[in-house]
Order: sequence, then structure tokens, then C-alpha cells
Amino acid sequence: MASLRIALAQFDFPVGAVARNEARIAALIAEARDVHRADVVLFPELALSGYPPEDLLLRPSFLAECEAALARIASHAQGIVAVVGWPESDGAVAFNAASVLRDGAVAATYRKRELPNYAVFDERRYFEIDPDGGACVFDVKGVPVGLVICEDLWFAEPLADTVRAGAELVLVPNASPFERDKHAQRDALLEARVHETDVALAYLNVVGGQDALVFDGASVLADGDGFIHPAARAFEDHWLVADYDPATRKFAPASWPVEADESREALAWRAIVRGTRDYCAKNGFGKVWIGLSGGIDSALVLALAVDALGARNVTGVRLPSRYTSGLSNDLAEQQARALGVEMLTVPIEAPFKGFVEALAPAFADRAVDATEENLQSRCRGAILMALSNKFGGLVLTTGNKSEYAVGYATIYGDMCGGYAPIKDLYKTEVYALAHWRNAAADAPVIPVEVIERAPSAELRDNQTDQDSLPPYDVLDAVLYRYVDQEQSREDIVREGFDAAMVDRVLHLVRISEWKRHQAAPGPKVSRRAFGRERRYPITSGWR
Repeated sequence: MASLRIALAQFDFPVGAVARNEARIAALIAEARDVHRADVVLFPELALSGYPPEDLLLRPSFLAECEAALARIASHAQGIVAVVGWPESDGAVAFNAASVLRDGAVAATYRKRELPNYAVFDERRYFEIDPDGGACVFDVKGVPVGLVICEDLWFAEPLADTVRAGAELVLVPNASPFERDKHAQRDALLEARVHETDVALAYLNVVGGQDALVFDGASVLADGDGFIHPAARAFEDHWLVADYDPATRKFAPASWPVEADESREALAWRAIVRGTRDYCAKNGFGKVWIGLSGGIDSALVLALAVDALGARNVTGVRLPSRYTSGLSNDLAEQQARALGVEMLTVPIEAPFKGFVEALAPAFADRAVDATEENLQSRCRGAILMALSNKFGGLVLTTGNKSEYAVGYATIYGDMCGGYAPIKDLYKTEVYALAHWRNAAADAPVIPVEVIERAPSAELRDNQTDQDSLPPYDVLDAVLYRYVDQEQSREDIVREGFDAAMVDRVLHLVRISEWKRHQAAPGPKVSRRAFGRERRYPITSGWR
């Protein structure tokens, strides 16, 4: 039996852009057939609508447009079999579906059987499971090919049913967001499913940023004997082409750029860069503004922004106050010059003094405290937003996960902005990425002095972060256990952490929920990111 050529379309299909996605899918079907000589081309889960379309799925007009677009795409499926993911509706309920297109028509449709409803997923809000739905197996050049969708693979039964229906090769379209350490878990799952069924798997994942989610692609092939091929290069759009030999149940990659660096730092960096680039592009922003303090957080965001958008589209803004050190100003300028970034300097003394004078009657006989510190931050936020309003462009915020967790960030101040690139990085991870990025460059893109100096908000004389917080290695260790691993207070204390310190940190996390609900979105890289993945009530009596 001759080999079967498979083309996997590891591309970005933006949410809601049905007409553009339709045109692109039709063009890619032709390219897979005419350029890559593929027998079958696979598109990601819900490629036609983009993933996740969320409440667009509640609009009958949106579902109708998707249905009409799929029919038009089917007319282009001539001389090749195409598998396209889309939201199917029978008028009353919707299904997460993938249709097999051939000879100008829809030949079969598979409806997803396992609907995830955890973490970032809300599929049971939008989709139904077809009680009469079963396996989908279709013939391509004499090879029985099956189809399951994403979450189906994490359960044994859908794949087992597909194999019982005769499939020897199974295609798996996915929309699986990136998170650290997920690749190893996925590969172990693929190996286990192959050993259970003796079937070869072609696993395609979508790529691109969608609000707080970043899809990494990193598509992979699993031979029928359980061998897992190296993953495709993550966070990049690629045609992935492989030949499948039905006699040996093995794949021979024909065009398959593989991942060169799968370290935690490399993948996190590229996830944030892709997320930032796509968020800006898809929302119409060609440039960004960043407040440069001379500290590690803003320095890291500047380097990320330059990698994402190019230096000419990034403007750094120094916003010195009476408490800003000369070193901070110098380091900000040094980095901007090294990266080729335009830099403005707008001192905040005048607006800060104006606020203090305006509030003096109301604040009479009150000691200076965090109120005045926050006013400085809010002056900076207002200036950055004014520059954005006047000249266009998006303000990138520079807060990290440690600060957002304990509320060490000023609402309407340093939290001002439209996107938060390092929102899901703990402070210790910020330092790790800074070291990694410098090591990957010919010359440091983040000044070494920035990395080595003690972090400070510089909102009063001789201030450091550790005046208000435990050392970051200790703080992050507690936060990781409480936020990411959802350990209890007792669990954390049993691991040797000081009980009073743990109580204080957990209290800060709880009382800062309202701030996080108002925070800008930022790319998810961890298992438990603030936002759509970790949704706690603002008002709660639970402790």
C-alpha cells in the first residue's frame, strides 16, 4: 500500500474572523494539494471560528455565518481530503465539530465527545455532547483514518471506539494553550494511547496569542509502535508535512522544523513575545509605551517588547520623581540606547506637587504614608495613558505575578495599561528570564547592574521591596504553593515556612483580589494564571 502524505496547518486562525479564516483555509487547502502534494490536510480545532470564541457562540448569526463559510470551503476540497474544525449548530444546540471535506462537499462530521470545563476552558457553557454521536472513520487512499478532537484524547474511550471502528491512523486537531511543563505530559499521554490501541497519531495544535492565552503549536507525531517524534517548533506558523507508511504504521517527516531549545526560560520567553505581538496586532496597535524605572521588571518588559515588535515600535518613558536615583535614570537610558529604543523623559514632580497641594486641606494633620507613594505611581500612569491617547499605541504594564499576588502594585498607577507581559511570572522567574535572555544575546540586552541591584519602587527615600515583603525567593515559594498548587495554609507551614509570615502573605493575597479583577490581561505561562484560569470572588468570607 502506498504511503499517505499528511499536511498539518499549524497556523493562527483569529477568533471571530470568520471571513478571513474562510479565505485562508481555502487557500491553504489548495496549497496543501498543489505545493505539498498532500492527500489529506488537517486544520486545528475550531479553526473557522478561532478558539475560544466564547459568547460569540451564543449569537445565532455567528453560528450561521460559520455554517455558510464551511459550505463554501467544502467546494474547494477537490483532489484532496480536508478536515476543518468549526462550531456546528442544529439550530438549538452547538457542537465542537470537525468536518471531513472531499469532492466539493461535506463527507462526514465528528462531534467532540469530551468537553473540558476546568482552568481556562468553558466548553460546557457553549457546546453539547451528541448522544447519538460516535466514531468518525473515513478512507484516504485505502487507509482508514479516524478523527478525535483535543480533550477526547485525554480519555481512553473516544480513541478506543475510533480504533474499533477500523481506524489505523487518527488525526487529532487541538486548541491547547501553552503552559510550562505541558509538553512532557502530552508526550506521555500520546505514548500511552498508542500502546493501548496500536494506532498512529497525528497531533496538530493551533498557534498564536488570543487575549491572555497563547497557543504554542508544537505539533507532534506518534508512530504506531509508540515512538514520539520531536515536536514542531513552538510559537511559529508552519506547514508540517509527513508521509505515513500504513505497512509499518510509521511517519517520515518531510517538512518538520523541530524545536531547538525546550528549556523553561526559552519557551516562556517565546510565549510572552508571541502573546504580546499578537495582542497588539489583532487589536490594531502598531507601537507600545513602557515606563522605564531602571528596575528589573520594566527592563525585562522592554526587552520582550523589542523582540515582539521591533525597536522602532517601542518607546520608553522615564518618569523620575524626587526619589528616583541617578543610577535608575542612567540604567534606563543605557538599556534604551543599547536596544535602539526611543526614550522620552517626563518628570512627575510638577503633577505630584499639584496633587499634594490640592489635597493639603483635606490631608491636614495627617502624616505622610502610602497615599503619597501611590500618588506618584498614579501620576506616572496618567502620563503614560496621555501619551498613548495623544500619539496612539498601547501602554504595557510592568507588574509581575508576585506583586499582583500580594497587591504590591498601585491600581490606576503602575497597573495602568492595556497588556501585562510579565503578569504570570513570579519575581524569581523574572530574574531567571533576564539571565537567560542576556546569555542568548551577543551583548546584554538587560544591564547587569539592573539585575544585581536591590529592587525598589523608589517612592520614598532609601526604599527597597524587602522593606514591605519577605525576600522574593521565600515569598515566591509560598505563593507558588498557595496559588499554583492550591496548598492550604497548614500544608505550607508544615513545609517549614514561618507561620506568621505565611499568614501575612495569604492575607495579602486575599485582600488584593479586587485589584487583580481590574488588571490588564497578560500571557498565561503557568498552570494557574491570574485571570480566567484562577477566578476567586472579590467578596468572600472563606479564610
